[in-house]
Amino acid sequence: MTWALEAGLSRTQGTLPRYDVTGIFIAMTPFLSHEPRSRDQIAAATDILRHTLGDAALAVYLYGSAVAGGLRTHSDIDVLTISNRSLSDDERATIIRLLLPISGQRAIGGPERPIELSVVARSSLVPWRYPPSIELQYGEWMRGEFEQGEMPAWPHPDPDVTILIETARRAAVPLLGPPIVDVMEPVPRHDLVRAMIESIPVLMPGIEEGDDRRNGLLTLARIWGTLANGEILSKDEAANWALARLPEEHRPVLAHARAAYLGDEPEAWPDLDPHVRPHVDHVVKQIQALASSA
Repeated sequence: MTWALEAGLSRTQGTLPRYDVTGIFIAMTPFLSHEPRSRDQIAAATDILRHTLGDAALAVYLYGSAVAGGLRTHSDIDVLTISNRSLSDDERATIIRLLLPISGQRAIGGPERPIELSVVARSSLVPWRYPPSIELQYGEWMRGEFEQGEMPAWPHPDPDVTILIETARRAAVPLLGPPIVDVMEPVPRHDLVRAMIESIPVLMPGIEEGDDRRNGLLTLARIWGTLANGEILSKDEAANWALARLPEEHRPVLAHARAAYLGDEPEAWPDLDPHVRPHVDHVVKQIQALASSA
């Protein structure tokens, strides 16, 4: 089985292609000016979508850290695709098969940034209803299932798409198609608040068991900040905002999550384990108070 796209990965060397995208990405995303390998990943992912979906790919957007503050040590590359129809299972399988070798620590050309790629049909967004459905989502946390040939039962309703869509709508660079504001309307605030509240139970196992503690804690800080001031901040910006408002006894947990995310210190929780749950309880209490008044 070959992983390579004809216009994409080298079949002989197994490395990312060298695309001439420097001018486009530096002009529109100056934070990528010193990230040539990330630019190549973005271009390869866009090619995969263009070749696999053809005219069904209404638009492809780069969003997240790459366009809002810059990629950090542990940042993903966030890509959103809006399709003009539902995807077939063959199309989903092809996209996943071609993303596996260019994403994450196990990329065939050597470790790369993780790619998080989502596909949403425009008919799920216009007219708006909650929750929207997702057609496909690729992320490294699903790699094991994907490598076994397993896929979720797509499409399915997913409240998290609400947050994803609004995050991208506020700051995204079009890689294919029109500007994002021409494709979708703002998410109603009450639905954004609802989606964020509903995401908290999903975060808790990763925080409590330690499988995804760093990102879970930073996401809670983002939810708190968004409900407080309406902005969707980057993870480290949200941590800075929350640290300025946390009681002293609850700061070390979030400070460590932020430092580990930025690569300033190795992630290690043994000394902080007893303080994680009290920190979480305090932040969730703040979130719930804001949500009740939203």
